[in-house]
Amino acid sequence: MSSDINLELVFEKDKQQETKVTEECMSSEEPPMEEWSSLILQHPVENIKIINYRKGLYDPGSGEICTNYIPMSSSSIFRHPYYNYPAIVDLGVKEALLDPEPLTIYPEDGQDLYLSLCKEYGLTPISSFHRQLLEDKINLRYYGVQQMAFRAIALSLKSNMFVTSLDLTDNWIGEDGCFHLGEMLAENCTLNVLNLCGCRIGSEGAKRMFINLPKNKTLQELNLSRNQLYDEGVEYLAVAIIRGATVCNINLSYNSLTDQSVIHLGGALEINNKISHLNLSWNMLKSPNAIFDLCSKLEGNENFMDLDISWNTFGGKRVGTSISKLLKNPSFLYLNLSNNKLNTQVVNILVKALSEKSLLLSLDMSSNPLTSTDAYNLLSTMLNSNIKLQKLKLDNILVTSEFLTLRDEILKLKFRKDAEITYGDVYTKPIHRSIDLKDLVLNRIDYICRTKFKKYHVDIALIVMALYKLDKEPMPTKPFLKALKDCGLPLEEDLANQLTSLFAGPFRNKSTTVNMAAMIDFFKRKWPDRKLPPTPPPSPPPEPPVKKTGKKPPKKQK
Repeated sequence: MSSDINLELVFEKDKQQETKVTEECMSSEEPPMEEWSSLILQHPVENIKIINYRKGLYDPGSGEICTNYIPMSSSSIFRHPYYNYPAIVDLGVKEALLDPEPLTIYPEDGQDLYLSLCKEYGLTPISSFHRQLLEDKINLRYYGVQQMAFRAIALSLKSNMFVTSLDLTDNWIGEDGCFHLGEMLAENCTLNVLNLCGCRIGSEGAKRMFINLPKNKTLQELNLSRNQLYDEGVEYLAVAIIRGATVCNINLSYNSLTDQSVIHLGGALEINNKISHLNLSWNMLKSPNAIFDLCSKLEGNENFMDLDISWNTFGGKRVGTSISKLLKNPSFLYLNLSNNKLNTQVVNILVKALSEKSLLLSLDMSSNPLTSTDAYNLLSTMLNSNIKLQKLKLDNILVTSEFLTLRDEILKLKFRKDAEITYGDVYTKPIHRSIDLKDLVLNRIDYICRTKFKKYHVDIALIVMALYKLDKEPMPTKPFLKALKDCGLPLEEDLANQLTSLFAGPFRNKSTTVNMAAMIDFFKRKWPDRKLPPTPPPSPPPEPPVKKTGKKPPKKQK
């Protein structure tokens, strides 16, 4: 029992200690939020004047300052800065924070907008562009427009109703400028011609510009020459055509295009075939299959008129077949095939196709590996009045005199009075004239005697005649040349060998000789006036001295 009592006492003691600890902890904690003095708000006592005003026992008066409190006259009150100033009705803070900025409306011609944008961007306005915004054509060829200026140009043309032609030839346009020009094309409704020749927009610039091209329904002519588009850029153009772009005249020359670009264009024209002029010159096209596919698509296009595939590497019978299919199109009028590798096979196909209801007006076959017969066959088609061809260019192709005769005959025809026919050099048959080598060699030696040895009056004919006079037999070659040299006529080795071989004599003692008699005979016929001076007669022998006869004189004596 004693042990149980002790346990109970210990438990009660521990319990008392816990209650003391909890009371100490509660005393150190903050009071509850309901007892915070800072949250107890004391309502102010209402003003006595307001209470009396509600009861009708107080009148606030007019609101003016009582003159009893102002130690000055009424006239001074009106001049006092603290009592007389206009009240500010609205500071504009609410309008500035809540209301949108008011829009500035510019005229549709874009002149004021252009000046405002140039001021905003810190650019110098282009005076010619500002002036031409009221004309039908803007010409900025070779101007060197800054990259930031293209945004101002594009925004100024968005709503312009005057400009129909924009020429930006050889102005480098970056990707940002291409984007803004593309945005302009999406809203402009008057621009018909856009010339971007030499602007180097590249494939990325083409991507940003052509994305809005289907939205423009007025642009008819697009010059993309020398823009480094490559096949990727033409692919973006093909996508724009598929989506409904209505551009009719497209120039893609000088863009390093391959046959893949032709395939992209052929696929696009299969869906949207409204093109009328296509220039693919100065590229790297060579596949006959690609051009065959393109011509097959253009054959059924009633609007197509002009195709230029010059300065490529097309050649072979397949290319001729492709062109013959295109010639069946009654609206097709102009064809440029110059500077390719077209041969006789292609010419034969074209001649046949031209005679089959073709309405082609101009054909350029210059600088192709054609023969004079090919040129004659092409020209002969113009004798037929049913063939409408009026312009045939065959520059740098060799023709014969028969071609010239036929050309003159065609130009005299009534239905060819305005025809234009060009050609290259004229092949003339060589006239073979017999040339005597002896005469040629002697003329050369005589010229040397009259120029090089003019001072010594050397003459080949007189020297040989003098040698022949001494000995009429054939003379060995080496002594003969040595004799010429001793007489003041040293000949070069080649010229000496030619002279001795032309007048060769019989072999003697295993050595060559010179036929002096034949040489003298030729000299007499060539130079009949050249003769040796006559030999004077021999002088008579002197007479012997006469001997005197008679006596000798006497000797003198010493």
